[in-house]
Amino acid sequence: PLRAAGFDLIWFGVIMMVVMEMGLIHPPVGLNIFVIKNIAPDIPLKDVIWGVLPFVGLMIFAVVLLCVFPGIATALPNWVYAG
Repeated sequence: PLRAAGFDLIWFGVIMMVVMEMGLIHPPVGLNIFVIKNIAPDIPLKDVIWGVLPFVGLMIFAVVLLCVFPGIATALPNWVYAG
């Protein structure tokens, strides 16, 4: 269905991986936040959340960049498979 809609499957896979990782670190229910909290119990949860926010911002920027310039996600695979 994605290919029929005109989406490049490699581009879609890259976008999905970035968005899924963003969901794992996005407060307040990000699973990785609680993993970090259990690994380092002496660090307050508030500090962990503030620490991941720059990465959430960078991932949002990456998704926007990949949507505007989809060739970024497909350049290396196209070069490798061009043979």
